[in-house]
Amino acid sequence: MPEYLSPGVYVEEVNRGARPIEAVSTSTACFIGFTEKAEYTREIDGEMVTENLLGKPVFVTNWTQYRERFGDLAPGAYLPQAVYGFFLNGGQRCYVLSVKTIPRAQNTLLSADGKPRLMARAKQAGFDGASLRVRIEAPEPPKAAAPAPAAKKAKEGDDAAAADEKGAAAPPAPAAAVPDAGGDGMGIFTLFVDRQTKSGEWKTLESRRDVRLTEVQSEDGKSSIHFAYPNNKAPNFIDLSITDAGAPLTRLTPRSQEQSLVIQPALMEPANYSEYQGDALQKTGIEGLAQHDDISIVCIPDLMTKMPGQKSVDRTMVKAVQTALIAHCEGLGDRVAILDTPPDMNAAEVKDWRMNITGFDSSYAAMYYPWIEVMDAATNQPIFMPPSGHMAGIWARSDSERGVHKAPANEVVRGCTRLAYNVTKGEQDTLNPIGVNCIRFFPGMGYRVWGARTLASDASWRYINVRRLFNMVEQTLRTSTMWAVFEPNDQRLWARLRRDVGNFLMGLYSQGMLFGAAPAQAYYVKCDEELNPAYVRDLGQLFIEIGISPVKPAEFIIFRIGQWSGDAE
Repeated sequence: MPEYLSPGVYVEEVNRGARPIEAVSTSTACFIGFTEKAEYTREIDGEMVTENLLGKPVFVTNWTQYRERFGDLAPGAYLPQAVYGFFLNGGQRCYVLSVKTIPRAQNTLLSADGKPRLMARAKQAGFDGASLRVRIEAPEPPKAAAPAPAAKKAKEGDDAAAADEKGAAAPPAPAAAVPDAGGDGMGIFTLFVDRQTKSGEWKTLESRRDVRLTEVQSEDGKSSIHFAYPNNKAPNFIDLSITDAGAPLTRLTPRSQEQSLVIQPALMEPANYSEYQGDALQKTGIEGLAQHDDISIVCIPDLMTKMPGQKSVDRTMVKAVQTALIAHCEGLGDRVAILDTPPDMNAAEVKDWRMNITGFDSSYAAMYYPWIEVMDAATNQPIFMPPSGHMAGIWARSDSERGVHKAPANEVVRGCTRLAYNVTKGEQDTLNPIGVNCIRFFPGMGYRVWGARTLASDASWRYINVRRLFNMVEQTLRTSTMWAVFEPNDQRLWARLRRDVGNFLMGLYSQGMLFGAAPAQAYYVKCDEELNPAYVRDLGQLFIEIGISPVKPAEFIIFRIGQWSGDAE
């Protein structure tokens, strides 16, 4: 209590109103998989420091931040495309957890003296870097001048001096020198980049003519060698660099040659179960996600990635990792996993995968089928990829535009150009009851998500929006009532909690998230002596009972039509 020592008027602030409870975010996703790189360089105390991000969840809010930390789109990896699709479909916040980085294909080029002094490196990481070929066309070095014809033999009688003057052979021409890259028209070469088609033929992707090496001197007198391209247009698919920076300029001009950029399978082994699972103490992998309470959606698109030399994905490991992911979501109780199906499956195979192979039964997971086709900006070619990243974006978009109570279905899949399998209504009749949400094409409506079910067998938790609504309510109450811990456990505290929680639920009801003609039908809050008798209070416990009636989607619209006679009573 404050002390009042001198007479006067005093003003004090007291808290007598309800504590506002604000709902937590429900649209923060987490992606686990492969990236081009996993590092971030920044300046700390005047020094450039590079942080290793491999195995660590990193928060990003846009595509630019992603590229700074994890590189660009990497052919063969699905995570970059999934993150891109997430932002494209309305997502705004996500974590990225890179378990492996994909190397960029590279090969050495020979200089004019036959030494490996130049490096050609694919600009994009990815497995199809093996299909790139680099060709160099360099001018032939100038041939040595033909020796002068021998002078006629001196006639007899000529003096020795005359003989020496007229009969001496011309001195031998100097050996041909390596063309000087800095000379006028000397050392210029032409660069070609080809890609191997499915038929095995090579198709030229790009060419750069009149490429030359130039030497530039800085203000401090140091010189450096650079590649000069006509009109400053560097190649789009490869980078050229110098492996021997100390070599003289005249020795760096490449010879005519043909090299392929190959990524050997040994350079990148398939990710194993432990890499995905991670370590709780090191805060890596799936185990490292527990420290981030704001994550509400988790998916692993690169679980379906085929490594070089692999004919198919390891379905045993897919099931094991998905099982671990579901257990993670169930253990924390505040997030839902989006699962993909293995590639190249028809509807019957997906049903067998769902029912007989995996057999998942959880309200904390949802499965989508089929794979979707998107344009790969890295290769300018269409590719098929798992839909989980785009679905996460749709969940976030639906939360932002309508609310978490709205089922994330009947929504357009942005960026989708085709489906790997066109699901018919009859096929969906077999997939929807078992919790496989289909993506379908409707004329005039585009590609839409046509399902909103979890993998739960319990009808109470059948729908994704119901599960996520409860997750939001539970997480909000958990974080917003921390003020009550260690408060006196009496009737006044009970009343304050009933008031605060009741006001929060009333807000949800007014937003259409709860079902009922009146608030009393939509929710109730009970906190009294019946729930908290003396022995409960002696244990330091306080029980609050809450009941809410969630709205459920109108999954089936049924019109009942019969014949009617207007004069019939």
